[in-house]
Amino acid sequence: VFSSPDVFALTAGFRRSLRLCRRKARANQQSCYTRCPSSCCSSFAAPYEEVVRYQRHPTDRNRLIILVGPPGVGVNELRRRLITSNPREFQSAIPHTTRVQKSYEMNGREYHYVSKETFENMVYSHRMLEYGEYKGYLYGTSIDAVRTVLEEGKICVIDLEPQ
Repeated sequence: VFSSPDVFALTAGFRRSLRLCRRKARANQQSCYTRCPSSCCSSFAAPYEEVVRYQRHPTDRNRLIILVGPPGVGVNELRRRLITSNPREFQSAIPHTTRVQKSYEMNGREYHYVSKETFENMVYSHRMLEYGEYKGYLYGTSIDAVRTVLEEGKICVIDLEPQ
């Protein structure tokens, strides 16, 4: 995989330093950076972070969760199950689209239906968190749609496909 022995040596050394850092972590339960600031964490902008369960303090604002994955890996299903498991805590932002509204859809429920010009203005004014094109129509999630969910006191969950 590596074309240069120097790159391999650097990577192997990096892996070793992470293992040492983790071993030390079990020993005295300090953050990785505190234990070995000159090795693994500072060299590569903290590539390893200890994972602990997040406990939101009641005064903290809710967060946005972005699930990222290529088509077919189940990111959309994971988002759907998360929201279904606790709809009082999790909600998805209502996306914007330029496609024509279908007869059974309501504006603001499935999508916010806007003109192509309006959508492009939102993109150019940096009001879209993410956007893309599918079958000639534009789709995207606005910052305002995410903010609406967060202001309702819920955690906003969106899923993205890397482009």
